[in-house]
Amino acid sequence: MKTKVNNNLNGKKILVITTGSIAAVKIPLLVSNLIKTGAEVRCVVSPSASKLVSPLSLSTLSRNACYQDEDQWNRREPRPLHISLSEWADLIAVAPLSASSLSRWVHGLSEGLAASILLASEKPVIAAAAMNTAMWNNSSIKNNWETLKNFPNVIPLTPAEGLLACDRIGDGRMADPLLIQLAIESAIIQFRANSALHKDWSNLKLLVTAGPTIEDIDRARYLTNRSTGKMGVLIGQAARFRGATVDLIHGPIQVEAALLEGLQTFAVRNSNEMYSILEDLQSSADAIAMTAAIADLKPLVNTKNIKLSKEELFKSMKDRFEIVPDLLSKLIANRKNNQVFLGFTALTGNDEKIKELAMLKKKQKKCDLLMANPIDRSNQGFESDSNGGWLLGPEEAINEIKIGSKLSVAHQLLDELKSVLINKLKNK
Repeated sequence: MKTKVNNNLNGKKILVITTGSIAAVKIPLLVSNLIKTGAEVRCVVSPSASKLVSPLSLSTLSRNACYQDEDQWNRREPRPLHISLSEWADLIAVAPLSASSLSRWVHGLSEGLAASILLASEKPVIAAAAMNTAMWNNSSIKNNWETLKNFPNVIPLTPAEGLLACDRIGDGRMADPLLIQLAIESAIIQFRANSALHKDWSNLKLLVTAGPTIEDIDRARYLTNRSTGKMGVLIGQAARFRGATVDLIHGPIQVEAALLEGLQTFAVRNSNEMYSILEDLQSSADAIAMTAAIADLKPLVNTKNIKLSKEELFKSMKDRFEIVPDLLSKLIANRKNNQVFLGFTALTGNDEKIKELAMLKKKQKKCDLLMANPIDRSNQGFESDSNGGWLLGPEEAINEIKIGSKLSVAHQLLDELKSVLINKLKNK
């Protein structure tokens, strides 16, 4: 089997609990993807889930037994199964979480193997709800969901909007398996660092920009850069998993649509469009992370409805362009009280040159934090799944961010951003 080992998930023990929702048919894909990262997976299915997804399929894909209610008190097991499984797992993913399973969990009812495991667990839990729209909107379910959101070590994934099995279009669709996998990885990273899932961004709003912008030269040509937008998207999702409300303004990104679920997104093309939305959203944000790679130049004259000849383009290059204003500096000039800013800068050169240039940029922009990204090295910067560099903070502090997955780096940056925000509030 061809695998893509993920350093955050490789060797981790993941227990996947599937309850009675038609979304259970998607779980074989989740299990298969987790196995490909190098994780060890075991599965539990509720009685109703076993009618929707084959326990044999999950057993085959996970290379382990798939447990059901009749196994809970099996005499061949030396210990109660719900205890041994809850202690075995590094993390539990409940996907899908049905309305009835949610209610049992919240009210402390231990009927069945799945419910007993959840009550016994002291590990991180990802809960991906799925149900009919009317059921999701029921006041009892809403109250139960709000209660679950306050459970320690639980990351709740709210259902998305979509076409449901009942032919209704509305909220209730289970989070995409790719997003569930991202939440699992995020929880592993957090738990490894803190032995807990801190929801330290609860009641805070984060505004993030991501990806490149495009400046059209004519009908056929444009100026842009190699940014994929992944770093910004992962900062947004990591903050959301930690309790934040996230607005994401992005250019033409190269990120799976599933990874945008749960974020309030605003798609733009050029720097003018991005700044216009930034102006509208700035006042409500507690923190702003400007990860977008804004194009450096834009045409003075709009010729996007015609195509210039090569000769015309060459002759006009010098006089037809202007420098795009620094959007971060413009926002900082209008910052609200205690608002904190994280900027990004893509640089090349040796370590000392990069740190020197980054210090100058931080002073010019007057941001609270600046991430200096070397883009001329492998496994860093654009078009990479990993990142690293230097984070410049208050009082000329420079901290090296070791090369790691972009999700891991996202959590480190959120830690620092929250620390600056707390200090500002203390000194208010």
